[in-house]
Amino acid sequence: MFVDRAKITIRSGKGGDGAVTFRREPYVPEGGPDGGDGGKGGDVVFVADRNLRTLMDFRYKRKYEAESGQNGMKRKRFGKSGEDLLIKVPLGTVIIDEETGRVMKDLTEDGERFIAARGGKGGRGNVNFKNSVRQAPNFAEAGGEARERRVILEMKLIADVGLVGFPNAGKSSLLAAATSAQPKIADYHFTTIDPNLGVVHLYDSSFVMADIAGLIEGASQGQGLGFRFLKHIERTKVLIHVVDVSGSEGRDPREDFDKINRELAAYSPKIMKKPQLVAANKIDMCEEDSEEYQAFRRHVEEQGYRVFPISAPLGLGVKELLAAAFEKLRLVEAEAATEPDDESEYFDFAAEENDPAYRHIEARYDEEEDVYVLSGRQLDKIFRSTNFNDMGSLRYLYKYIERSGAIDRLKELGLEEGDIIRINDYDMEYWDE
Repeated sequence: MFVDRAKITIRSGKGGDGAVTFRREPYVPEGGPDGGDGGKGGDVVFVADRNLRTLMDFRYKRKYEAESGQNGMKRKRFGKSGEDLLIKVPLGTVIIDEETGRVMKDLTEDGERFIAARGGKGGRGNVNFKNSVRQAPNFAEAGGEARERRVILEMKLIADVGLVGFPNAGKSSLLAAATSAQPKIADYHFTTIDPNLGVVHLYDSSFVMADIAGLIEGASQGQGLGFRFLKHIERTKVLIHVVDVSGSEGRDPREDFDKINRELAAYSPKIMKKPQLVAANKIDMCEEDSEEYQAFRRHVEEQGYRVFPISAPLGLGVKELLAAAFEKLRLVEAEAATEPDDESEYFDFAAEENDPAYRHIEARYDEEEDVYVLSGRQLDKIFRSTNFNDMGSLRYLYKYIERSGAIDRLKELGLEEGDIIRINDYDMEYWDE
């Protein structure tokens, strides 16, 4: 079974907590803090692997979690970092954040890696908080939280040449005649329900050809299996439009040609900019000099496309068609080599801690509870690190809140001495020092 879409949950490793320990050796009269740092949590990393062909494995396992970092230890010993979790996916896999719909990364090169969820940083041990005033800090920093998100994996085939056309136009027969691929071929609609790939060997060279399963009118609006088929055309460099010119299906070849191109243009105008060759298939079932075929040829050539009369099962005209496709492919690749690299940017979810929003503290007044509320991601981390039985630790938390400007914002909202400030589920009374 060909599986080209999957939804999974990924979770990075939590960072290890810093240790709160003190030197207790009898020969050290004034032993100070010696708590080590926690280890970093493991990242969730997607790796493109050319040996994979589908996303089948993700149908059976839906949750992936990296290893958490070890907590810090006494004698300034660091905790062990968690192992990264490597998730292998086929070439051409697009990683999408389900919540926002943003594309995180498009993996197109073998071995290419992408960190989709970065592990939490290790918390600092109490030895890092010693200074000239605070000689025995009785607190340490909590490890960074793990990140969990739902992602959509969507695979788009990477092929040099794509075969498009109505069902039963002969695309599978052409793929079989041109390559060693063995697609299922029969005389009924939708023989192919999954894309097939094959390698064409020509002139001591080769290229990959894909049989994109049959399109129908309305495919760009999702009718039939429209979106599932159309997305695979986006990566191809050259298109071969296969048309049944024999009229064996009772349709007009000119209308078939126009309908498919309209669907391609409606789905993505970029597709219509790709070089397109037209394979007039089943020519053995009609006469080349017949008025019907000549009318089709004129109709296509007037739109600027070359027509190649072929009979895929008999091999008639196939070599000429492949040679023309190979020449177009070489031109496309030569042009691509001279063009600047694609500067499209993907949203980097792994770098959230560098975002100013990570450090921002939101201040608001809750009328119902009659309390002033502070919230923020970095604030949560420092709050989890606080030892509420130690004045030095509480003072550290308050100084962080004050330096961030959150107290000033609360005062603008009406904060006065004796009012309650709430952080998570912890309430504290405000007194101006």
